Amino acid sequence: MKIAVTGSIATDHLMHFPGRFADQFIADQLHKVSLSFLVDELVLRRGGVAANIAFGMAQLGLRPVLLGAVGADFDDYRSWLERHGVDCASVHVSEVAHTARFVCTTDTEMCQIASFYAGAMSEARNIELAPVADRVGGLDLVLVSANDPAAMQRHSEECRQRGYAFAADPSQQLARMKGSDVLGLIDGADYLLTNDYEKSLLQSKAKLTDDQLLERVKIRVTTLGKDGVEIAGRDIERIHVPIARELQAADPTGVGDGFRAGFFAGLSWGLSLERSAQIGSLLATLVLETVGTQEYEVRADLFVKRLAESYGDEAAEEVRQHLG
Repeated sequence: MKIAVTGSIATDHLMHFPGRFADQFIADQLHKVSLSFLVDELVLRRGGVAANIAFGMAQLGLRPVLLGAVGADFDDYRSWLERHGVDCASVHVSEVAHTARFVCTTDTEMCQIASFYAGAMSEARNIELAPVADRVGGLDLVLVSANDPAAMQRHSEECRQRGYAFAADPSQQLARMKGSDVLGLIDGADYLLTNDYEKSLLQSKAKLTDDQLLERVKIRVTTLGKDGVEIAGRDIERIHVPIARELQAADPTGVGDGFRAGFFAGLSWGLSLERSAQIGSLLATLVLETVGTQEYEVRADLFVKRLAESYGDEAAEEVRQHLG
């Protein structure tokens, strides 16, 4: 299955605050918040939604095509991704802007405050999908994840025009979109991926009920944090998949990207929606257990063992053959 992953490519600056953000806010003073946090740790990691998802897919043996816009400072990052199995040949390189930056501080409760500098990402709107499809011999699925909003609209529309199956994954960009823009992203999507809050925000902006939402997309996948994942569709029974067992949480950054990588890897192997969500949930747990979004490694024997511990021997045996 040939999958193109469109979206942000960024460098993550991750910090840790040894306290609770909630203790620093005064309820009746929120309109004039002025705070700085003394952090006790700073690490620089490779990140960006599309790059994280593509890395996760490659860890599971796929050869995803990464599509996004970067700066001339991307050489080292490109080498890392290609060495780990990601096709970067169609990444757009800006002549004037730096690669995007994500700056995030996490407290002891795993709450986060973050900001994002777009940089070269704004040029992703110049990327056309058809030449990429011609280069790789067709595309079976295009994942339209968080990116320059104009790029997301363009990629979704091109998928509809050219008949490419696509997954809508707007995530944090929902906050800046109007209802009409949201509809332009999701209409005709084979999959819609959000967390539970984003689902509510999307439906509020687009003025859609649950049933109306499923008239516009085939499959809705909603992550529920510690409560797992819910999958709904036009002609399927609702599916609920609990989270995979974790050893020790380290950093929640990129957990959703890990889920998406595992979920679409499972679908590319021809597995069921439930089994694919189980794979995604375990990959998300591996991300949670490491600091940074691409610092984990999928070892087939250990991955299968942990899948059995969370979801049973049948799940493990079904996935084992696809991990070599």
